[in-house]
Amino acid sequence: MRAVIQRVSKASVSVDEDTIGKIGPGLLILVCAMDGDSDGNAAALAAKISKLRIFKDEAGKMNRALIDTGGAALVVSQFTLAADTSRGNRPGFSTAAHPDEGARLYEHFADQLRGHGISVAQGRFGADMDVSLVNDGPVTIWMDL
Repeated sequence: MRAVIQRVSKASVSVDEDTIGKIGPGLLILVCAMDGDSDGNAAALAAKISKLRIFKDEAGKMNRALIDTGGAALVVSQFTLAADTSRGNRPGFSTAAHPDEGARLYEHFADQLRGHGISVAQGRFGADMDVSLVNDGPVTIWMDL
């Protein structure tokens, strides 16, 4: 699975001008299931993200994880993370998981985060979404697991 993680002070996602997910401090996680990914990949990515030490401690160092801060996660599916730009000027997305499997793994990933005690809000798989965020830091990290 592939993800872009952004440390945020707040974030929200809307579909047709209706807010369907919203968090305060925490992580905005844009996630894409890749062809060949399994439940194990989703679980491993969720475990890694939940323990990723990218939040400031009392000394101002990035030494705390989401599970330490009590922050929330906004999980948004984004198949364009599978973009292959190696040929021409139009990206290809053939490395993304089939939509049915992508949706299942997206839900499994969100459930795995919840299993680590993290409050999770979500976007809607396959929908045309508007995502708003205030990036804290900014801290933005790419993960391929």
